[in-house]
Amino acid sequence: MAHGKRYREQYEKVERDRAYPAAEAIALIKDTASAKFDETVEVHVLLGVNVRHADEQLRGTLALPHGLGKDVSVAVFAQGQQARDAEAAGADYVGGDDLAKKVEEGWTDFDVAVATPDMMPTVGRLGRVLGPQGKMPNPKVGTVTDDIEKAVVEAKAGKIEYRTDRQAIVHLAIGKASFDQDKLLDNYTTVIEEIIRAKPAGAKGKYIISCTLSTSMGPGVRVDTSKAADRELVGAASGETAAEPATA
Repeated sequence: MAHGKRYREQYEKVERDRAYPAAEAIALIKDTASAKFDETVEVHVLLGVNVRHADEQLRGTLALPHGLGKDVSVAVFAQGQQARDAEAAGADYVGGDDLAKKVEEGWTDFDVAVATPDMMPTVGRLGRVLGPQGKMPNPKVGTVTDDIEKAVVEAKAGKIEYRTDRQAIVHLAIGKASFDQDKLLDNYTTVIEEIIRAKPAGAKGKYIISCTLSTSMGPGVRVDTSKAADRELVGAASGETAAEPATA
């Protein structure tokens, strides 16, 4: 695909055969984010797992320490008191069969779907719509639950789901280009630590094959995952004094 002049200019700033320390990579993608809108920062991690084997697939949730920099819209499939609990917790859309019918007709204008167990016979029919978008409620990641209030609060706070795709790649947004470098570094580190923690027992050989950071409209920057994220490099990469580590 042919790229425009702006993209080519930003592409020239990246050394294609180099894997950058995480802080340097973040400084570079912030520098190459030149769109007129606040671009999303994405991480793409290729893993040495065989996703044809169920026990080598990754799927879970994590909460980024600094969120995603956007409002998360939540749809809840519930009835009665649980529907009222969802509304009180801040859910954007709440319904039962009516909401399911709307989704079945193609409406998916929300980021996260949550359902109570008793609604799953109805929600299960929505797999062909929600499945490809990664929005299907799943008990393994806490989006099928009777504690609907907790699920909504966590989703609104930025709890995100990750999973390997058919090429064994985990794709995740970790914030916005306008975020401070130390916040992006914190979010990136949280993702990498979670992926390492979730390493399947059956995975053999090199686990993290490659890792790339990019913005929505910018070039990809390879990251050296063998080096620990050094907060001091944030300041060094930008020419500024590094931020003090956040306290618990």
